[in-house]
Amino acid sequence: MAGNARHVPVMLQRCLDMLAPAIEAPGAVVVDCTLGAGGHSEALLTAFPEVRLIGLDRDPTALALAGARLAPFGDRATLVQAVYHELPEVLERLGVPKVQGVLFDLGVSSMQLDEADRGFAYAQDAPLDMRMDQTTGISAAEVLNTYPPGELVRILRAYGEEKQAKRIVSAIVREREKEPFSTSARLVELIREALPQAAKRTGGNPAKRTFQALRIEVNAELASVEKAIPAAVAALAVGGRIAVLSYQSLEDRIVKGVLAAGAASTAPPGLPVVPERYQPRLRLLTRGAELPTEEEIAENRRAAPARLRGAERIREDVP
Repeated sequence: MAGNARHVPVMLQRCLDMLAPAIEAPGAVVVDCTLGAGGHSEALLTAFPEVRLIGLDRDPTALALAGARLAPFGDRATLVQAVYHELPEVLERLGVPKVQGVLFDLGVSSMQLDEADRGFAYAQDAPLDMRMDQTTGISAAEVLNTYPPGELVRILRAYGEEKQAKRIVSAIVREREKEPFSTSARLVELIREALPQAAKRTGGNPAKRTFQALRIEVNAELASVEKAIPAAVAALAVGGRIAVLSYQSLEDRIVKGVLAAGAASTAPPGLPVVPERYQPRLRLLTRGAELPTEEEIAENRRAAPARLRGAERIREDVP
């Protein structure tokens, strides 16, 4: 997600350029589904003086920060506490049937990573929380301390793509019987001790995959993405555009699948003329996924894993 004032929003100019043809006209509505501290939103409102912005975030702290940052834009910005898959309900409540632009900047925000007490970062000791909305749901510590071993293995494999899941979970189960987990440093140390030397030599911090898996489980992120991307496509007016930044392969696979399906004909093979209801609904705006430039990565190391995909709505759904 966009970071706070100390951080440069990822692939910012490319996102603006991708959405521009759809949101330059007066009266255009653009939705920032992952508001964070408001970096992308501020740039959208500045670059497109006629646009109206709706910003969503489940994190009350992010909403407060973004609200202060976007206050100079007055009623051009409407901020709502919501998970991004709740977009249809938000638009209905606001009386907005269709929008011209949608932006997603998936994953955890720089703001959340930098707040030590949130427990997202494995580089500093903190309570194992990881909830994007700390007023609801279960924490990462509760997941570690209460989930059955088989479920923990599944989570680490499915959400962290962790090859050493069984070895790590065996160590977690052994340790939690002595004392429940409460802080990140103890988990990081346990993972370091549990992994074979060869596994520690590649892929950065050895705790990275486990922390990613816990965060996705705690916030039900993939389930949200699976609902949110189709909902956003459905909310686009003809000519509207969607831009999605992903930071790991699981999210990117979902985004790629939804956009590719929308850009494909659903006609049975052999039809001499393809009826309107089978025609593609989307036109892809990227060949594969676009990557950040070396310059951007040098300026903002958190941009390194980013993958940008986009599409334009070219037809309404036909019953």
